[in-house]
Amino acid sequence: MKAVIQRVLKASVTIEGNKVANINSGLLILLGIVNDDTQNDIDWLSNKIVNLRIFGDENNVMNKSLLDVDGDAVVVSQFTLYASTKKGNRPSYIKAAKPDMAIPLYESFVKQIETDLAKKVQTGQFGADMKVELLNDGPVTIIIDSKNKE
Repeated sequence: MKAVIQRVLKASVTIEGNKVANINSGLLILLGIVNDDTQNDIDWLSNKIVNLRIFGDENNVMNKSLLDVDGDAVVVSQFTLYASTKKGNRPSYIKAAKPDMAIPLYESFVKQIETDLAKKVQTGQFGADMKVELLNDGPVTIIIDSKNKE
């Protein structure tokens, strides 16, 4: 499971002209899923994201987590995070989990992050053509991979 997290001042997701998610200060989480992801990946990744100290403290040092600042989150499925560009110029998405496997894992991740944050998390819609807008704060963008726990 791979996530690209972006610290944002605001973010929204629009599908077919309808805004389905809209947050202020917090995190935009782009989530990619592979076939061998499990609940262990979900638990580890959610815990890592909500506790990651990337928000400014009173001295403007990145020392506070999403939990500490009571920030919001929006989760957007993004199979293209597992694009392989090794051969040719057309990316291959063979590593990305198919919807029948990815949707339950995506939904489980959303539930877990809601549990870890003790609040509702907004989402895009799995498989939809989404327009994602954000105002990146910093900019701060971090990639976290549950298979590469560095």
